[in-house]
Amino acid sequence: MISSASECRRPCYRAGVLLLFVASLPCWAAENSSPSTTGEVAKIKAYIASGWGTLTRSMTDCKSVVDPKLSAPSVLYLPAGFAVPAAVQKLRQDCNVQVENLPFAIHGPGEADPDKVATHGLLYLENPYVVPGGRFNEMYGWDSYFILRGLLRDGKVDLARGMVDNFFFEIEHYGTILNANRTYYLTRAQAPFLSSMIMAVYETEKESGKVDRAWLAGGYEYTKKDYAMWNREPHLAGKTGLSRYYDFGIGPTPESLQDESGVHRKVAAYFAAHPELANPYLAGRKLGEKADRHDPSFTIQVCDVPLTMARPECETKSGIHLTPEYYKGDRAMRESGFDISFRFGPYGAGTHHFAPTCLNSLLYKTERELAEMATILGRPTEAEEWQARAKERAAKMQELFWDASRGLFFDYDFQAGKRSDYEYATTFYPLWAGWATPEQARAVARNLSIFERTGGVAMSPRDTGMQWDYPFGWAPLQMITVEGLRKYGLSEDANRVSYEFLSNVLENFQRDGTIREKYNVETKSTESGVAAGYQANVIGFGWTNGAFLTLLHDLPADMVTKVDQAPAKEAAQ
Repeated sequence: MISSASECRRPCYRAGVLLLFVASLPCWAAENSSPSTTGEVAKIKAYIASGWGTLTRSMTDCKSVVDPKLSAPSVLYLPAGFAVPAAVQKLRQDCNVQVENLPFAIHGPGEADPDKVATHGLLYLENPYVVPGGRFNEMYGWDSYFILRGLLRDGKVDLARGMVDNFFFEIEHYGTILNANRTYYLTRAQAPFLSSMIMAVYETEKESGKVDRAWLAGGYEYTKKDYAMWNREPHLAGKTGLSRYYDFGIGPTPESLQDESGVHRKVAAYFAAHPELANPYLAGRKLGEKADRHDPSFTIQVCDVPLTMARPECETKSGIHLTPEYYKGDRAMRESGFDISFRFGPYGAGTHHFAPTCLNSLLYKTERELAEMATILGRPTEAEEWQARAKERAAKMQELFWDASRGLFFDYDFQAGKRSDYEYATTFYPLWAGWATPEQARAVARNLSIFERTGGVAMSPRDTGMQWDYPFGWAPLQMITVEGLRKYGLSEDANRVSYEFLSNVLENFQRDGTIREKYNVETKSTESGVAAGYQANVIGFGWTNGAFLTLLHDLPADMVTKVDQAPAKEAAQ
């Protein structure tokens, strides 16, 4: 296993500029810092630098409070009993925004009942934050890690630290790190990157001469609280000793009803056409036979509440409906951040039945970083305990996730008692988190061709029509793949994948002057027609900005030049 504690944390000077290396950057980068660029790369870096301001939101800005995804009036919610800050009072006056306190206090995850909130709205945060882009006005859980990496690379340390402080505020007042700071997200978290964000900020500040042990000590306590949620029911993956994604809410998510037109009918139609997969996600009188959607008597009735509360038409003789079990899986999938794919069954319906490679790798990394924090804070006994937990988790993951015959890591279906066979880009998480053996890392690298295309790493080789499957590549997974490969000395593969994705982003930037949420890595385009889920390919885009800067910085100088020339080469062809 590779220890994160051994990674490079030293300053490097080039041309009078101090380059900062944080916890997740390997020492290799220090000797291969990318040179200044004057061509297309310089233009896209300028776009990113100016874009941070465009993507920044705060509770003193009218535009921050609007939710473009919902048509309801704008409401800003403060924690129960929380005094209205002066800046918010001004926001109320200047923007005609309704400001209210939540009607309930929240002491831990799962306590909040969003149905008791009359009108959904934004949840107050104390500090400015960077949003993904486009229609997003809230601060997202796992997006923020990749955004933060870009902010640190661009020298915006105070903004990055303020975002981490916002997550502390969420844990303190909203029970957990939320999917995002909206009332309808109060029932679920998102993939746990908090310890990595804390260490990235702490090490960056340390390199510039600021050592804030008090802030780190506070972060240590908040990380322990966040970690605890993932390691007790209902987030436990059966008897595996590992964790799963789980949303405390029931029924369809408000954002899917508003923003994903017809998705539930498509899901019901799919299961109706595949009755062998429908149990326990679909119910109705038609399930005993192959559904014929051309039969005039056949109807798809999508019920958005449990049957005991359903509308009368949900129980028509020829109708079918999605079950509470489907909605539980759908919500868990959204907590994972990978919405939507077929990785955990069709439309992610079985997400809550799996111990995922990604989540448990992140928890392993959290345990290692908690051990590192404890060491810095002079708590050696606690550090040893965290190391022991990490070792125990790694052993369980080795047993359940690794398939030696296929040379890949797979999720584990604890309900069925077997390993999944769905090839997915999260197979690179064990490398990034550092618990894969060197032999396993080399085996995974030999299987790069399963995912690698001309424009980067695809999420899977399966074309399901979902945005988190083939042919789409997403910035976070490019970073995790590349940094995982680098951690095990597989620099040639890492450089190649970096070049493929960077050139993809740059060529599309030259065509339309934007950076997008996701990319088609087969055609090297931003075309994004998906069968279900969000149809748009949003402009911005926070985590793509962060990944671009990070991947570019870690490339050797000659490959940066090659990236810079990629658009001209593409145009010539």
